[in-house]
Amino acid sequence: MSLTQKIQADFPILKQEVNEKPLAYLDNAATSQKPKQVLDAVMKYYEWENANVHRGVHTLAARATDAYEGSRSKVARFIGARETAEIIFTRGTTTAINMVANGYGDANLQAGDEIVISQLEHHSNLIPWQQLAKRTGATLVYIDLDVDATITLANAEKVINEKTKIVAIAHVSNVIGSIAPVREIADLAHSVGAVIVVDGAQAVPHMKVDVLALDADFYAFSGHKMMAPTGIGALYGKRELLDAMNPTEFGGEMIDFVELHDSTWKELPWKMEAGTPNIAGAVGLGAAIDYLEAIGFDLIHNHEEELTAYAIAEMQKLDGITIYGPLDAKKRCGLITFNLEGAHPHDIATVLDEEGVAIRAGHHCAQPLMKWLDTSSTARVSFYVYNTKQEVDQFLAGLKLTKEYFGL
Repeated sequence: MSLTQKIQADFPILKQEVNEKPLAYLDNAATSQKPKQVLDAVMKYYEWENANVHRGVHTLAARATDAYEGSRSKVARFIGARETAEIIFTRGTTTAINMVANGYGDANLQAGDEIVISQLEHHSNLIPWQQLAKRTGATLVYIDLDVDATITLANAEKVINEKTKIVAIAHVSNVIGSIAPVREIADLAHSVGAVIVVDGAQAVPHMKVDVLALDADFYAFSGHKMMAPTGIGALYGKRELLDAMNPTEFGGEMIDFVELHDSTWKELPWKMEAGTPNIAGAVGLGAAIDYLEAIGFDLIHNHEEELTAYAIAEMQKLDGITIYGPLDAKKRCGLITFNLEGAHPHDIATVLDEEGVAIRAGHHCAQPLMKWLDTSSTARVSFYVYNTKQEVDQFLAGLKLTKEYFGL
């Protein structure tokens, strides 16, 4: 049994058949599957540790608090944060970016300021900045994309200037898989006094991320794309920025003292985490980190790169296929977005589903990029460490069947 097959054996959901065919789950950019180790950790929490965190003094409350805060420590170490106070648990990337836009942006931007983003962004890293611009009178400025739809430092240099207050970019594109030069853009942003906010949703599951090496001011990611449960994620922020931020939600857990007409907040990170948190989700996230680190990101990245390179080479042999973004697998991160001339992406996905292959079709929450690419939607195949070359072949066979079905 190969290492990939051994890894795949940890995922109960992958053992099933779909439409009487072996399941080839190739929709990992949308969400990943969960290994038994993560499922067991969540079940253990509910069976053995379930209680509310922080306030209780009884044994179950102490266990729950230790498990929750232990996962925070794992997240901090996992992404290279200086301390656990810089890790805020959130519902995911969307919540984390909105937290920065509302908590930092509202307090620091005004009319005449500029927010720099790109047309490559997921809606989660676009709409919060649109709304911030409307609230403050700031202006959205877009980095031009290169001919292969990637973000380059040269194009970033053209728009980042002394008016720039926030730069918000995706570390890895959820549509074309390209990897942005985050550190270089961070240096450029800092040279004009701006902060950089990084959407790491597609990066953290697939590569080793070091927020200090990137010099990111804020870095957001979701657990469900990295083998953890849904509804859990994290926001990293430099302590001095988080300390100065106002909470964006108010209520229990985040308070220090409450009077009739005023209240004070707890210290970081708890001032940013109102209400009962997703404790089980945090426990699952910690277990997912353990699982990924046991495999190692060199193996994960190399395996995905091999699958991507193989798939691109084979897809290029088929007439009518358009692949978006850089064709070099070393310049992308485990996903391929494409169209087949004469077939709608939803039809491609439907035929593939009949063959047991799960992919994504649509605008991928990136409508401005679809417009830039001159298409309304695309099909997307995305890989993870548990996928095999045989599953890629199953996908390729399904593509050929799609061509035959539509007479293309």
